[in-house]
Amino acid sequence: MGILVAPRPLAAPVLPLPSVLHVGSGKNFQPGWLNIDIEPRWRPDVVQDLSQPLPPEGWTFTTERFGRIRLAAETFDEAIAIDVLEHIRDLPAAMTTVLTLLKTGGVFRIAVPYELSLGAWADPTHVRAFNERSFDYYTRWSWYLGWRTHHFHLRKCEFIASDFGRQLSAAGKSLEEVLRTPRAVDQICVELEKRVLDQEQQKITAYYLERTLA
Repeated sequence: MGILVAPRPLAAPVLPLPSVLHVGSGKNFQPGWLNIDIEPRWRPDVVQDLSQPLPPEGWTFTTERFGRIRLAAETFDEAIAIDVLEHIRDLPAAMTTVLTLLKTGGVFRIAVPYELSLGAWADPTHVRAFNERSFDYYTRWSWYLGWRTHHFHLRKCEFIASDFGRQLSAAGKSLEEVLRTPRAVDQICVELEKRVLDQEQQKITAYYLERTLA
């Protein structure tokens, strides 16, 4: 039996485009955000695969709530992806698209399963799990992805412990010990801020890209 999604009434006036992009909205539709998902069955505002390259002119869509909209570089103040990135096969491509869609200084808020959690591989549609190093290539080593002008800065990283993990912490175990213990951490929550590459970072990027293309 399929999942039934209650129909949403059409908005009479055309609303302004929200400043928040809800990535992989699924059944968690948020009225105050622009909901985007690859699955039309969830009836998001926009049906689109974010791992597809964003053309220079952006994407244009006709939506029920916002009329005709264009999603292009520097559009959103914030992007949110809760329990989504673990489903995306070409994650570097999707991260590149979100980076482009965010305004400089905008924030990407993410929640993903920790690699040693029970939930990491319980869902058969998961294609990856995450640990404390999983965002290095989007921040410190963004040259590897060919990002020439902007990258993400890791503004915040939190580990959501399970009941077992909280017991370990209460018993005096260090964070490193808790992280290395299976079933002790359920989730990682991070905040990534879009920043312009400084001159030194641009030199490093140019150097490695030249070596790669040579």
